[in-house]
Order: sequence, then structure tokens, then C-alpha cells
Amino acid sequence: MKFHLSVTLFAGALLSGQNCAEKPSPSISTENVTPAIQLPAGFNTYWYAGQAEICTYDVEQERYGEMRQAEQVNVFVTEDFSRSKQVKLDYPSSAATDRLPVLKLNAIRRFHTGIYDYSLMQSVFTPVSGEPTLKATTSVQDWCGHVFMQTNLGNETYRLQGYSYFEQEGDQDLTLPRVMLEDELWTRLRLNPDALPSGKIKLQPSALYVRLRHQSPSVQMADIQLEKGNLESTLRVVYTDIARSLTIRFETNFPHKILGWEENIQGKMVSSGTLKSTRKSAYWAEHDNAHAPLRDSLKLRF
Repeated sequence: MKFHLSVTLFAGALLSGQNCAEKPSPSISTENVTPAIQLPAGFNTYWYAGQAEICTYDVEQERYGEMRQAEQVNVFVTEDFSRSKQVKLDYPSSAATDRLPVLKLNAIRRFHTGIYDYSLMQSVFTPVSGEPTLKATTSVQDWCGHVFMQTNLGNETYRLQGYSYFEQEGDQDLTLPRVMLEDELWTRLRLNPDALPSGKIKLQPSALYVRLRHQSPSVQMADIQLEKGNLESTLRVVYTDIARSLTIRFETNFPHKILGWEENIQGKMVSSGTLKSTRKSAYWAEHDNAHAPLRDSLKLRF
């Protein structure tokens, strides 16, 4: 199974002394890419400075019918991806046309439900050229067990692979039409919010919604509207056939930092986040005990 292969490769990386270091290089450029979208002025200066953008959020999260105090960390960083393998390149300089610069989002949300913990993580890999998102992964861990979903871009479809400890979900391997993912709205806002489609379009609802609500992956019609203000703008997503909506607040001007969000299901808020701290750093090099006080600068609680 591919899942076992992935585990083997991951273990091999650990044994070879590698870690999660993104190591974005200032030498990486998008000049050899014909953009499908117009990147804002200053994009390369901001995103190819050898640092990631780390934002922390105070979050309210509904689980089991009650609201929980939670925290989210969003890590945005550019890196070189393999177009064919859909993994981070180890040797981008020798990858030729297989190298595809992407903007990656790692979003980690943590909260408690009574005695035990929840940890949610999503990763989204969107080409800076504006091409369709190559890959997205979502995992949910709690004391009951672990579920995982991976979405990969194909020629005409997205392939979804899911693994769950719930009997009715079990192991899944299916395809859906190649439409925009809700989970890539976050990265596309950072690339150029004006390039987002507006009006009624087809979307794959968020993988977190699918996992936490035990829904089947699907394609749904949604109405997308962008409301621009002088300092703060809003992206509103309202689904037509499922009673769910998402509102994302972000800075109007570049770099379009995410300021917060609110998710509603059947008219009730199930998740909201408010930005509390931002830091740009090469965090992958800040892993020693001496770096622990840097967590205070991000106002981290979990």
C-alpha cells in the first residue's frame, strides 16, 4: 500500500538525519514561470527571504455540542515541489521542469474536550503560478484514534485517499472532479485575492468539515463573494445545498495576512479565529532549548 511506502520513506528521512526544515532559498525565483495569476508587487521579496510567516490565533471550536477554547498556528512558506511526485524536492537545482514553486500552508489547531486532547493539521500546496493546487492533507488525532485524508491532483480529477478507525469510513480511495478545494482558498488569498473566482462555483468542502462531521467527500455548489475595504477585506463562502458557510477576514493590502475567520453550520457558529501574533523566522533552525522563549513572542498556550 502507498501508505506503508510513505511511512517507510519518512522513517528513512529521519534515519538520514533530515528534519522538517523548509529551507526556502532567496535564490528561488518565479521568473521562469508563466503566471496564471498576477502576483502582487513585493511577492518575491516577502516570500523568498528565507523565512516562513507564522501566525497564531485564538480560536473557539465546537465539538460534541459545546464550544472549546482552542489555538491555531498558520505557517505559510514557499518551497520547491515535485510536479510529478507531489512531494518537496530534495535537490531542486537538478529537477529541471519537474520543479514547481508552491506556497505551502501548514495549519495546526489544538484544543481539549474534557479530559482529552484534539490536534488537527492541514497542509496545502498551491503553485505560485496560480495552477491548480497539487496536494492537500488533513489529519485529526485525539485519544480515540487517528484519521487521515490526502488529496492529489490528477489529469482530470482529484484522487482522495482516506484512512479512519471508524468502521463505516474505513479505508477510502476515490476520485472527484477537478474543482477548486475550499482548503486552497487560504493560500490563494495570499497569492492574489483579486484572482479568486466570484459567484456560484463548484467547490470541494473543507476536509476538516468532512472528517469532523463524518461526511462523504463531495463536490458542492457555493457562492463566493469578495468584499473589499480600505484596511480589511472579507471572503464569504456560502454553500447552496449544505447549510454551511465560511467567512475569512484578511488584510486588503499585500501580504494579505489572514486576520480571522468564522465557520457556521445550520446557522450556528462552529469555529472562529482571531489573529493574536505574527512572526517571520527560519523556525526550522530554532529547535534548541535556548529557542523555547520565542514561543512567548507568538503568545502560544498549547
